[in-house]
Amino acid sequence: MTKKLKILLIYDAAKPLEDKEDYSKVLATPEMKAEAHVYEALIKLEHDVRLFAVTDSVEGLLQEIRNYPPDLVFNQAEQFCGDSAQEKNIMGFFEMLQIPYTGSGPVGLMLCKNKALTKKILTHHRIKTPDFVVFHKESRIYAPKKLKYPLIVKPLREEASYGISMNSWVDNEKSLMERIQFVHGSMNQDAIVEEFVEGRELYVGVLGNYRSQVLPAREMVFEKMPEDEPKIATFKAKWDEKYREKWGIKNKFANLSEQISKKIERLSKNVFQHLYLKGYARLDLRLSAEGEVVVIEVNPNPFIAKDEDFAKAALKAEIEYDQLIQKILNYAFH
Repeated sequence: MTKKLKILLIYDAAKPLEDKEDYSKVLATPEMKAEAHVYEALIKLEHDVRLFAVTDSVEGLLQEIRNYPPDLVFNQAEQFCGDSAQEKNIMGFFEMLQIPYTGSGPVGLMLCKNKALTKKILTHHRIKTPDFVVFHKESRIYAPKKLKYPLIVKPLREEASYGISMNSWVDNEKSLMERIQFVHGSMNQDAIVEEFVEGRELYVGVLGNYRSQVLPAREMVFEKMPEDEPKIATFKAKWDEKYREKWGIKNKFANLSEQISKKIERLSKNVFQHLYLKGYARLDLRLSAEGEVVVIEVNPNPFIAKDEDFAKAALKAEIEYDQLIQKILNYAFH
């Protein structure tokens, strides 16, 4: 029997929820799948749960906390005022109020939300990442001589492959310049240009705090993609079901040798520690034909809907979904 907690489940929304609105209608929308699954699990675990939409007002959030003081905040918010860079500040707000919260804190979020910072820290610890160059919005655009084509152009501070399409893969200077300009102009962000790593696309979940558990690796496979097409996890490849079906894109458990599995486990634990992560995280890796493991991105507080990769990997490790959610709660207190 777990201790019954008063939990504030927060998520981000474009506007505050009116008092008269029914939360069940909000949770029924497709974009709220993870929040709905977490809410259902918390109720099954017999916790007392309130939901709150984080929008553009600190006052509203503070008033909620004053009226209904929570024992813990379950964080599903990824932005404030529409700005994903503000996620770390939401957690800083709870730290100042001394309210425990799930997942990573301001330091881990700051390091991982900036892809360049992530790669610099991991490189310092001799963990392999792609060579890269950052082009700030105000800086001059040029063809970096130290990088080898093909290259991938991404927005510096986004996740879930937002801003990544087949046009992000470039093999010449003209395409490179055009894509950097697109990220600067259309996305209003700095661009990171990194070398494309050929190999298998792996997703590895990590669960815990100072002692962490590495979950079985998942793999994105491209069964119908032409041989000469680059195999990259674009936004459509991750989230567009029609596109995934057209190109035979599937996520399944990776068939890895014991040697590679142990290498990935050691690497994942080190990455989790070096980036000050807590609770749960997901690593996006590339495994080359020669057995080299390259860290592409690191995602704190990843998508935890019960029918998605992280929860499926936990289930493979004999952690039922409700148990997974309870573990994430428990980690918030340590």
